[in-house]
Amino acid sequence: MDVGILMPFASDGWTDITDSQVYAEELGLAKLADELGFDVAWAAEHHFFGYSFCPDNTQLLSYLVGVTKQIDVGTAAVIMPWNEPLRVAEKAALLDNVAQGRFRFGVGRGLSRREYEPFRGIEMDESRGRFDEGTAMVIEALRTGFIEGDGQYFKQPRTEIRPRPERSFEDRFYCVASSDDSVESAARFAGRMTMFADRAWEHRMPSIETYRKRFKEIHGKDAPPVMTADFVLCCADAGEAEEKATTYMGAYLGSLLEHYEVMGDHFAVTEGYDAYAKAAEVLRRVGESGFLAMFMKAATWGTPDQILARLEERRELLGSFEYTGAFRYGGIPYEDAQASMRLFASEVLPVIKTWN
Repeated sequence: MDVGILMPFASDGWTDITDSQVYAEELGLAKLADELGFDVAWAAEHHFFGYSFCPDNTQLLSYLVGVTKQIDVGTAAVIMPWNEPLRVAEKAALLDNVAQGRFRFGVGRGLSRREYEPFRGIEMDESRGRFDEGTAMVIEALRTGFIEGDGQYFKQPRTEIRPRPERSFEDRFYCVASSDDSVESAARFAGRMTMFADRAWEHRMPSIETYRKRFKEIHGKDAPPVMTADFVLCCADAGEAEEKATTYMGAYLGSLLEHYEVMGDHFAVTEGYDAYAKAAEVLRRVGESGFLAMFMKAATWGTPDQILARLEERRELLGSFEYTGAFRYGGIPYEDAQASMRLFASEVLPVIKTWN
């Protein structure tokens, strides 16, 4: 089983923390993950706010791959509507050459109205079209070494990418997918579908089954395992784990609610976000406390034995899956994040890495 860590680069939940300290702590955990035997360190692209801020994850990962020895690095994700396909293809090819194959490339289309707003000329209503058009161009560029396009959003004359892509991304391409059209895009682009742990996994099965079905129909072979992205808290004592998980995951969830405005009504009038409009109706009914209960049910926290039991239940439901976890979020002290990661690596990681 492939096991990674997720680096949110967040300051929400901490008091008087500097942006430099945020980066020092996240990169410290990534270097620790390399020592502890994790498979990959993922960096999200986010802008402008304390919820998460890593405006160029390929640049960040080019540093990280140089100060680690064996861990892969990955984008989770490059938000395609905010980026020019030519530059994305160049950056991906460059990073993969520098990383000598230790790079995994993931893409998404973005959900935050607050982040879309400063990108003048890029409307959230256009996100689906920009994502599909730009992603197709980049995939072809990384396959052939040449990029071109004549679509609605990107007019790109045929141009060679240098340094040339020298390795196939066929098994190293990921797509974040929650809505039905994103699930369809993940299957169409042959990406490994990535889903965040924010609701019961039983409720995710229809999307996963649709992805697997469409992948097989389009590509004539079975889909790869999906990747689940969790928020993790591992403690030796069950009571301590529950108390800390409730505190830090609750703080994270408050930041998420503010950043994505997930209970707002704007999704209903934003093209391509119908699924989020329906989800917002549900969340308004259950309220923040209900959302936290849903979130904690899906996330990974507890003693090592409790975490193993949770992940075994997930494996019985989903079959084989890739796993990545964020250990730093919601104001958790750096020492606690380190201790959680070390205990997870000592007691959980050796077990789940044997799962096929």
